[in-house]
Amino acid sequence: MIMIVIALLSVLLPLIHLALSKVPRTRARIVRLLLLYALVLDVGVIGFFFGFIPHIFFADATAKSIGWPPGSPFQFEVGFHDGAWGILGFLCIWIGGAFWLATGLGWSFFLLGATYGHVVQTLKAGDYAPYNFLTIFSDGFIAFWLLLLLYLKHRWDGGEKEYQ
Repeated sequence: MIMIVIALLSVLLPLIHLALSKVPRTRARIVRLLLLYALVLDVGVIGFFFGFIPHIFFADATAKSIGWPPGSPFQFEVGFHDGAWGILGFLCIWIGGAFWLATGLGWSFFLLGATYGHVVQTLKAGDYAPYNFLTIFSDGFIAFWLLLLLYLKHRWDGGEKEYQ
């Protein structure tokens, strides 16, 4: 599943970036780079390209891949929801500070709820459709990864001062 690959790339690509970089590897720089890649890939790419586009332009096929009946109006709402977060993830390239915090916390909150919903759907309805069952792993990992990186950034990179 592509979202698991993107989640893994959001960890591996910044490590490659750090290995190739001549800039000193401080704890603060490492966590900032990991967080930036996570925000752009895990929020931006997944939200826009794997949330907005499929739910809006391929709604029936997307519903089927989740194990839900096609034709539901929820697709349109979920698509724009994911697209909005995707745009915020991409904007993290140019906007930092509290914007990163808000983007990471908001997307994590959504993904924790989505993970819970997918677990319930799997256990109660036996829904093992790929985009229901496998997203348990990608959504859950991304939510906890972002929260961990936000915490480490707060501890190692200026704390509250940066967000004022």
